Amino acid sequence: MSNGISYAQLAEQFRQLVDPEFVISDDETMKPYECDGMSMYRQMPALVVLPETVTQVQEVMRLCDHHGIPVVARGAGTGLSGGAMPHAEGVVLSLARFNRILAIDPLARTARLQPGVRNLAISEAAAKYGLYYGPDPSSQIACTIGGNVAENAGGVHCLKYGLTVHNLLSVEMVTAQGELVTLGSDGLDVCGMDLLAVVTGSEGLMGIVTEVQVKLLPTPEVAQVVMAGFDSVQKAGDSVGGIIARGIIPAGFEMMDSYAIVAADDFANAGYPRDAQALLLCEVDGTEEEVHEHIALVERLFWELGATSVRTSQSEQERVLLWKGRKSAFPAVGRISPDYYCMDGTIPRRHLAHVLLKMEQMATEAGLRIANVFHAGDGNLHPLILFDANTPGEFERTEALGGKILELCVEVGGCITGEHGVGVEKIRQMAVQFSDLELAQFHGLKAAFDPRGILNPGKAVPTLRFCQEYRTLESTHG
Repeated sequence: MSNGISYAQLAEQFRQLVDPEFVISDDETMKPYECDGMSMYRQMPALVVLPETVTQVQEVMRLCDHHGIPVVARGAGTGLSGGAMPHAEGVVLSLARFNRILAIDPLARTARLQPGVRNLAISEAAAKYGLYYGPDPSSQIACTIGGNVAENAGGVHCLKYGLTVHNLLSVEMVTAQGELVTLGSDGLDVCGMDLLAVVTGSEGLMGIVTEVQVKLLPTPEVAQVVMAGFDSVQKAGDSVGGIIARGIIPAGFEMMDSYAIVAADDFANAGYPRDAQALLLCEVDGTEEEVHEHIALVERLFWELGATSVRTSQSEQERVLLWKGRKSAFPAVGRISPDYYCMDGTIPRRHLAHVLLKMEQMATEAGLRIANVFHAGDGNLHPLILFDANTPGEFERTEALGGKILELCVEVGGCITGEHGVGVEKIRQMAVQFSDLELAQFHGLKAAFDPRGILNPGKAVPTLRFCQEYRTLESTHG
């Protein structure tokens, strides 16, 4: 190492701060940390450390800051943009041991949590008070609240109840220099700049989150799902805007195409219309009277908008089963392809049909297939590009198609990510969405929190030189 300390010396100093068995330096034991859920991007770290207390996190950060050693924070590793991929000359700081629910206040409807608490565990613990936590990513059984904060995660119910940023009250965070700060407050507002929103979705570039306080919601009195099948993707896409234009804000509004429908139904036996080209799941929740009225309207509108089949859940078990198919769609698609590349971009709802048809055309030209399953209500697309990593050149073609899809999202007025973050996967497309001036402002903000640039370097915000080179390359090939 060129920063005045060897990795062996660094590991020894970590072992004086943290229980020695939680300082990992051998390649075999570090292997599981080489990637997150985006396994196409891999890099072995120099060291892995798993602190248990806030003081230990502070001391680890002070040591790394002193020597200028890169640090990548890691939760459950379910991210899908390579955001938790290690730095070759750096340390992975795992928050896996920060896994306690510290307090639930049923009167204030809040929960205080360590960052390693699983998303689903929050709702399970709050259920006895008639409460739950709103954001529900498809990976909620495994993903952690700390990772949700890092990526500003959403989920199938984000249309009505918002993303992580809308459900946070405060975070406790250790800075790159090892200082402990609190952003936000117990109240609904706080004086000064909204630094809580700045840190939420910052992909580990600003600090290490050590505690999170979230809002809890009362469990709805009634919830029902209307499932509608369509004989074309275009009709399904147009129906999304048609429903919302009538003043109905569904709790969740999801879309799946034919590939995803069959794969998910084979996995979950949810009773999906297997001959449909597209499927919409529209959930309405609230009081019994409100839900009854809106469900009747949604059913009628679906028929008017060209649905070939409409079915409404008649029990809580049936509602859960319909959502089980949707939430298991990503792994289920693994049944129809050796590999898939999960993309994440967001577009205005009015362009859904156009973008879906354009993606199908682009995939055909590239000799690839796309399975679509996504948050239709807020236009957050998750096209799954199917490929075989054992076929030479196929991943490269897949990656190129993914980049073109993201650039299509920007072209129609959208953005290159909705909830998966930029990480390393989308860093090229940052040059498409943002100008050099905007990127310089991002770098300035990063420097204010992390002057030495040790937190998750090389992720999310590209260097201006990189952007200029990418733009030159694109204009050459354009």
